[in-house]
Amino acid sequence: MAAHAPESATEDLARRARAALVREIDRSGAFAADPAWREAFEAVPRHLFVPYYYVGGAAGAAGAGGFERVWSEDPDPRARDDWLRGAYEDAPLATRVRDGELVSSSSQPSLMARMLAELDVRDGHHVLEIGAGTGYNAALLAHRLGDSRVTTIDLDAEITEAARRHLARAGHRPHVVTGDGARGVPERAPFDRIVATCALTTIPPAWLPQCAPGARVLAPLATGLIALRVRGPGYAEGTFLHTPAYFVPLRGGTSPAPRPDRLGGLPARAQGEDLLRFLLTLTAGRLDPRDAYALWEREGRPERERYGVTVDDGPARAWLDDPRGPYVWPLA
Repeated sequence: MAAHAPESATEDLARRARAALVREIDRSGAFAADPAWREAFEAVPRHLFVPYYYVGGAAGAAGAGGFERVWSEDPDPRARDDWLRGAYEDAPLATRVRDGELVSSSSQPSLMARMLAELDVRDGHHVLEIGAGTGYNAALLAHRLGDSRVTTIDLDAEITEAARRHLARAGHRPHVVTGDGARGVPERAPFDRIVATCALTTIPPAWLPQCAPGARVLAPLATGLIALRVRGPGYAEGTFLHTPAYFVPLRGGTSPAPRPDRLGGLPARAQGEDLLRFLLTLTAGRLDPRDAYALWEREGRPERERYGVTVDDGPARAWLDDPRGPYVWPLA
């Protein structure tokens, strides 16, 4: 019997770190909605998608602005081990910084797992991912569904070129498109699922015509995750998941995310409340913060899943409890 080549120290460390990450994701409950995703996370090596990333550092440190680069080719073997261990932490990783500003990242793996499980994919589904990032999420989708059924798009050619390289190194070749994610990819439609990995201010109107009947759209919106079901041509509706979510904003055909302001007029104890900040972000520019705070208290400090979004022929609308109730706000 032929002898196998010994496993390199790097491969062994990566294998053990990946196994530990999968166990941590499992303990978080992220696989509960669809346990089949565990096998994808076991199989796809995250470190191939983050050959370098940035960690917070002092201004003027190596890298950009207040970030310091950690990379796989560091001449110090201990630093390379730190890079590899960091690649398998259950944490988001800053992967592109421009002029001191974060423009792309690799999301927290447990949040990725939760989103993929909630996407509710089935064999044979075609999926559009908005925001290619490092390509890691597309690789997980391609492992589950097959390369030909996954399309990922990003506005930045540098990001898509890097994603293609990372995906090829991991043995995957889904369709990687450079373009405005707000416009979708009509030449690849129809899609059974659309998942965004960047924060939105509204649901782009170009998406729904590219969806198959009954499609599901999952996207970060106002520090939450909205899950929409396409119920007819140009019509979708759904509620937010319980999970908080913070992502780099979508660049291209949408406006920058509005930020809640004038918080100084609110009680100090309320300003740090995550669920109030969610409502303030969801209604920024549409509802005065003091009115939003009064509503939040009056309605029993509602959790995210009591809110929803409706998309139809008119402007997309957010609502609390009932899309035809008293609390309805147009999205930006």
